[in-house]
This record gives sequence, structure tokens and C-alpha cells, in this order.
Amino acid sequence: MESTLAWKDQALKFLDQTLLPNQIKYLTTSDYRVVAEAIKRLAIRGAPAIGIGAAFGVVLGAQEYQAGLNFRAEVEKVIAELAATRPTAVNLFWALQEMRRVLDDSHEDSAEKVVQELTTAAVEMARNDVAINHQLGEHGAKLLSDKMGVLTHCNAGALATVAFGTALAVIRVAVAQGKQIQVYADETRPLLQGARLTAWELMRDGIPVTLITDNMAATVMRQGKVQAVIVGADRITANGDTANKIGTYGVAILAREHGIPFYVAAPLSTIDLSLKTGAEIPIEERAAEEVTTLGGVRIAPEGVAVYNPAFDVTPAKYIAGIITEKGVATGDWEAIFRVWKEQK
Repeated sequence: MESTLAWKDQALKFLDQTLLPNQIKYLTTSDYRVVAEAIKRLAIRGAPAIGIGAAFGVVLGAQEYQAGLNFRAEVEKVIAELAATRPTAVNLFWALQEMRRVLDDSHEDSAEKVVQELTTAAVEMARNDVAINHQLGEHGAKLLSDKMGVLTHCNAGALATVAFGTALAVIRVAVAQGKQIQVYADETRPLLQGARLTAWELMRDGIPVTLITDNMAATVMRQGKVQAVIVGADRITANGDTANKIGTYGVAILAREHGIPFYVAAPLSTIDLSLKTGAEIPIEERAAEEVTTLGGVRIAPEGVAVYNPAFDVTPAKYIAGIITEKGVATGDWEAIFRVWKEQK
């Protein structure tokens, strides 16, 4: 599979994930507004991919306004527009802050040269994302044993990053090491990222995967089919509380009840030390139609009240370890996170 996101000829090429698994379609754009809309409608999704996509969106906006008189002010507006797309994944804001830093630190008088600096930064960010995912996978694979059953929720694979993934990176590395891993993928209502995306990814890689509905997780755990749970994250607070796709919290409780370790895999850019606990994480609420329809077909009564939070927060007490590119953090989360974030 090609990279989820790719920069080529001053344009961003990305896979439209709303069409999977039935259609593989890449779109190419030179318009930052298209990128912003793609993030909103989940054509570009997954915390790391959202961040990288937004970084390239800044480049596209800078290209558009480089001939204008208010170049830097216009780029700031582009950054603000991209920041307003989705509230929960901190990688989005981290990436945009990195791009703002490049803009602010540039001493170039030429807008064209500033655009070049922004492009270099975004390309490097994308390259680093792939390297980080491989490092994360190496650390996490040490936690998996041969013939282990692993349950995952939502999609934290190559589709959620530039390439390779976070939670699925752990599984990919373990399989490459010769370990036989059986994956159980929750379907992940209401948008079925587990069914549409995770199962599709793993099947393409030849990794054994069994799709289950969300309400089957407890049963497969009780039957002894699962020995570990690995999920991704959209934001991790200083105390280790973790926001991930809605339903993750329930999976963590089930894992604790059945004595199964629950791991979170995410790059350090997902850790938000400005927030002390998960209670401070902004949780995105999405359209009612995501719940009342399925594949465009209405499955609920017209006019029914709907509550549709896209994420929930898993308290740190349920998490056995947080897998990052620096290693596996356990225990004193904030102290470990601060040391790792300060390291180059």
C-alpha cells in the first residue's frame, strides 16, 4: 500500500479513507481548504495523520498567499482554520504549532523562501513519523509472545499515520520477528473503523485477523482468546489518562476484569503535558447521522435524540503501559513523559 499521505510536485496526495474497503482512491490537492475538509469528514483520520496532513495544509496555504502583501497574517489564518477542524487529537495542534514556530523563527524576507522552509519542515515531520512508528513497534513487540491473541479497537494502523501505524506497528514488528499473532478487531461503531480499516489493513499484510462486533469483546476475553489489548490514542494527559475512539474505555474495563494487560501505543507528540487529567480533554461530538444511518440507510426512527461523542477517556489505572518511540512507560507517567520529551 502507498503511504496514506505523500507530498509530490507541491501538492498533497492522500487516501480517501471514507471509501474503504470498497474503493481505494487517492486524491491530490493544492488547496488547503480541501485538506481541512478532508480532516473534518475523516478522509484523513487518525491522530498522527491528521497532524501531518494539517502541516502540509499550512504549506499549501503559504503557497497560495506567497505573492500577497499580508503573507504571514494569511498563513496564520490558514493555521487557525486547520486548527478548527477537530478538537480532540492533540497531534493536530502539535503539528500546527511546529509550523507556526518555523514561520515565526524564519528571518527570510522572501515569502517564497519561507514557503520552502515550511515545506522542508512538513516533509521532515512526515519522514519522522514513519521512523517513530518503527521505533515504537520495536519497543511494543517485546510485550507480545508467540501464539498470542491481541484485541484492538478502532484503527491505529498505517491508515492513521503516514505509514506503518502505532498499535498495528507493534503487531507488525512482532509478526516480522516470527511470532504468530492472532488479532481480534472490534468493529468500532458507529463508523466501523475496525471493520472497514483495521481488518482491511491486516488482511492485506497477511496477518490473521478476526472481526468481532463491539459487544463480543467480553466473550472472546472470557473464552481465553485474548492475552493482550493494544489501542492507539488521540491525546494522553500528564497523569496517563488517555483519549481514544469511543468504546475504548469499556474495553479497558473488560481487560482489567479478565486480567488482560491493556496497552496504549502512541508517539510522544500525542502526550499533552499541559493537561493534568483526562477530565480536561475536549471531546468531539459528531453528527447524529453517524448513529442513525448505516451505509446511507436509516436504521433508527426519524427524530430520535442522539448522543454521539467520538472519543472517551480511559483512566491511567487501567493502562499497563504506554508504548512510545522512547520505550514503554509505566508507573510515574508525568516524570517519564517529561524526561522523554526533553530528549532529542
